[in-house]
Amino acid sequence: MIKKLKSHLLSSIKSKKINIFLLFLVSAFIILIFNKLSKEYTNTLVFNIEMEHVPQEHVILNDSTNFLAITLKTHGFKWLNYYMSTPKVKIDFAKDVYRKDSAYVWHKSIKYLANTQFESHVELLNILPDTLYFKYGVNLVKKVPVKLKSDVSFSLGYDVAGDYKLQPDSVTVIGPDVLVSKLKFIETKPVTLIDVKTDITKNLELDLPNMADLKFSSKTSVLKATVEKFTEGKLKIPVNIINTPDSLRIKYFPKEINVSYYVSLKNFNSVTVKDFKVVCDYSKVTKGSTLTPELVKMPEQVKNARINQQLIEFIITK
Repeated sequence: MIKKLKSHLLSSIKSKKINIFLLFLVSAFIILIFNKLSKEYTNTLVFNIEMEHVPQEHVILNDSTNFLAITLKTHGFKWLNYYMSTPKVKIDFAKDVYRKDSAYVWHKSIKYLANTQFESHVELLNILPDTLYFKYGVNLVKKVPVKLKSDVSFSLGYDVAGDYKLQPDSVTVIGPDVLVSKLKFIETKPVTLIDVKTDITKNLELDLPNMADLKFSSKTSVLKATVEKFTEGKLKIPVNIINTPDSLRIKYFPKEINVSYYVSLKNFNSVTVKDFKVVCDYSKVTKGSTLTPELVKMPEQVKNARINQQLIEFIITK
């Protein structure tokens, strides 16, 4: 029993010694790293250019220089931060550049750059190149319509009242003339709606061209539509004959024909005979003794209006 206790005690002491040793080892490593990072180092680092406030009417061409090699002196903590991220230098085209020929020119002193974009503990020693030239092309600004690409089916007896509306219904495109001039419209990405019987409000993505040089005022559009219960209506509409020669007198039959249409229940009682007009154009007669009726007027609130009789018979009396 005593031997077991002695063995357990010795094992515990050894384990504690190992843990203490590891603790001291880790602590020493942390202190070493801290001391290293606290020291100052000099090195050259490549900074990417981040352009701000470039005039809309201009586009910076891809062959322009887009980086600066900056030699700087700072402590290790800052260097660690630089290496863990992508360092950038911001160039504000509203105040940091001037135009010369077909380029924007950036030329700033080390002191200016140090004071505006670096902390006080970062010492700038050199910048290469000390001048940047941003070649630009002329942008075209153009507004193009948005077209809906959809497949919508309604529940029985329902339909859209009026038109589908897109907000926005147009997009402003900014980019090189050679690219923008080819755009006639922008489509929405396809949308499918099934068994619709309530008003539609849906956010749609625009199917934008994959061109880095083009900028668009919007990437989405909202589809809106009013959906109502619809029913069929039918009215007898008088037939008018037009373009009859003055030397002729004709009789025709029937004098009235049925016009069927689709209308919302809300507007059913507001549709009257006066809202429609059916004509037969005598100048289109080629042979025989029949005229073709045409529906030339109908109210905005009706859909799918159609004439139920396709021929009007006539005889010449003079």
